[in-house]
Amino acid sequence: MDSNPNCPQPLWEESEPQKLFVNRELSWLEFNKRVLLESLDESVPLLERLKFAAIYASNLDEFFMVRVGTLSDQSLVEPKKLDDKTGMTADEQIAAIFERVRSYLPLCKQSYDTLRRQLRLADVDILHFKKVSKVEELIVQKIFDEEIKPLLSPQIVDRHHPFPFLKNKEQYVATSFTTKNEDVKLGIVPISHLPLYYIFSIDNRRKVAFTADIVRHNVQRLYSKYTIEERLVMRVTRNADITVDEGLFDFDVDFRDMMQELLKKRKRLSIVRLELSHEPGEKLRNYLCQKMYIKPEWILVHDIPQDFSFGFTLGKDLNLPDKRLVYSELKPFVPVDFTHKNAIHTISERNLLLAYPFHSMKPMIDLLYEAANDPTVISIKMSLYRLANHSRIVSALAQAAEKGKEVICVLELRARFDEQNNIDYAKVLEDAGCTVLYGLPDYKVHAKLCLITRKQHNKISYITQVGTGNYNEKTSELYTDLALFTADERVGLDANEVFNALCMGDVVETTRSLWVAPNCFLSNLLELIQRETEVQRAGGAGYICMKINSLNDMEVMQRLIEASQAGVQIELFIRGICCLRPGVEGYTENITIKSIVGRHLEHSRIFVFGSGDREIIYIGSGDLLNRNTRRRVEVFARVTSPQVRQDVLHILDSFRRDNVKSWTMLPDGSYHKPVRSPDDEVLDSQMELHEYFSKPLMPPLKPGAFRGLRGWWLRTFH
Repeated sequence: MDSNPNCPQPLWEESEPQKLFVNRELSWLEFNKRVLLESLDESVPLLERLKFAAIYASNLDEFFMVRVGTLSDQSLVEPKKLDDKTGMTADEQIAAIFERVRSYLPLCKQSYDTLRRQLRLADVDILHFKKVSKVEELIVQKIFDEEIKPLLSPQIVDRHHPFPFLKNKEQYVATSFTTKNEDVKLGIVPISHLPLYYIFSIDNRRKVAFTADIVRHNVQRLYSKYTIEERLVMRVTRNADITVDEGLFDFDVDFRDMMQELLKKRKRLSIVRLELSHEPGEKLRNYLCQKMYIKPEWILVHDIPQDFSFGFTLGKDLNLPDKRLVYSELKPFVPVDFTHKNAIHTISERNLLLAYPFHSMKPMIDLLYEAANDPTVISIKMSLYRLANHSRIVSALAQAAEKGKEVICVLELRARFDEQNNIDYAKVLEDAGCTVLYGLPDYKVHAKLCLITRKQHNKISYITQVGTGNYNEKTSELYTDLALFTADERVGLDANEVFNALCMGDVVETTRSLWVAPNCFLSNLLELIQRETEVQRAGGAGYICMKINSLNDMEVMQRLIEASQAGVQIELFIRGICCLRPGVEGYTENITIKSIVGRHLEHSRIFVFGSGDREIIYIGSGDLLNRNTRRRVEVFARVTSPQVRQDVLHILDSFRRDNVKSWTMLPDGSYHKPVRSPDDEVLDSQMELHEYFSKPLMPPLKPGAFRGLRGWWLRTFH
């Protein structure tokens, strides 16, 4: 537990934590299981189910690279350090992780086999080489001879040939050979430079042959002088938990160059998982463990494709005519027309909320381009974390700089797995004349904040945008996020202080309106939780609702337990990690926890405290993980506009009523889907919200129309 002197004393007996808390890593695995179960949901179109299986596998790759990588390092450096929720050491957590992941393998197999069967109904056969026909065999043989074999470089590993470096997340076909002295002699065939699969047709049926299976099936022809004992496909996952040694700053090392060196280092970090297509013999297993410096327990054996990324591309490559196999198109709605260059004036008149992916990001982009060309705009300041390829946001900022505006971009180079993309964009922005800052030594800048400063008639005014998600056009069509636009002077002054502090390599200590982590978020949050607790104790009706992605901050959980014990009604909508168990008698019986896993990735963060006249609503960029509350710069804005408040509360109400994509957390930490009766209204919150937000926020306006409509706006929206 954090040694914060303000942290309340534990509210449970020493024997109780196991009953109250869930290990962070196991909770995340439980979330990923819910993603996998979407691949078995027959109400989801077939090719979309294939993508859910691919997302599960991709998520698990990153989990091993980051979380298991971190625990692996911790087991060496601090082997006795205990998890503050469940008292487990790093080694115990790793063992529990492998046990849990291994328990999911039958479910993965069920998902893959089900998808294969249903693809057959769509005239698509994924080949299994124990059951191929003679014609299929001949065609595959031709593909191997003409397209694959000329590109292969088979290797032998023995006393004279060292064990090669195996690249992260790449597949290899491995074979073991008989030798006179009974030593293990290994053959390794790299295949990462080849396509994942080949598609051909026979009698109007599409056939899919995975490259790894083709090579394994024909590997004897590559090692014709040897007698093969075992043949299998293998894939390693490497630790990717690189950290920045801030001491390098003392030597005037360029941060961008340093990050590029660290990215090179990441590629060669230690192995934390070995996947094999078949159970190896004892000799081969021991040999691989010895060469890869891994424990036997770190091997996972499963006979489904190890690189499941084909799930993202196969549907497109098959180009099947049946449109029922994919989601129907949900085109993002453009809720406000800024084509007449009236974005700044519109936001000056009223607060505006964009709800992605139901709304398009176009109004945000139009606002930036308008600011770039507006003579009253002095500067644009923006925090950037993850950017799309071919980003129009970056293009707008570059244009503003070229037009003579002061453009300051806080570009976080440590956005995990987007580091190289951000390094490249840093160069683009600098070349355009923008001032680019690389964040802070001690804190990641995770805030979603944009400030446009104007000077008109010697008066300074601000347009501020505070969001829950990245300025990324691609993910804005996949993730649910909120973007609040306001001309509120207090918000603008706070945002300006945030950027001034960042420019000075510091964080703000106090704020007027915004919550800003690390100094002005957690304390405000805890104060409002305590307020609701005291209201309840005084005979009132305390209420707390939070929609976040993750929860593991012990101090927050303690306060929520205390509030629940006082009788405060607490609703938590938590997509992923949740280390707090609800419904535990005497502790959390007044807490309910739901997770929404559907077509879109739930990503927005919403906080509601109290009801009626006491109701306070905030939205912002951070979750309730220790890293967000203590080690990141996060920004939250209070929602004050009646219309925006109504929209935000409608989102929460839709989640509350969801009985299609929602999961309820049980006291034991597991999740179950609600059971619907035949008379229940079927409600998928994401689909309901798409309909709700598919309407204009206001009539199209032309320059000069504001004066006549000002009274109408005030009557309608305020």
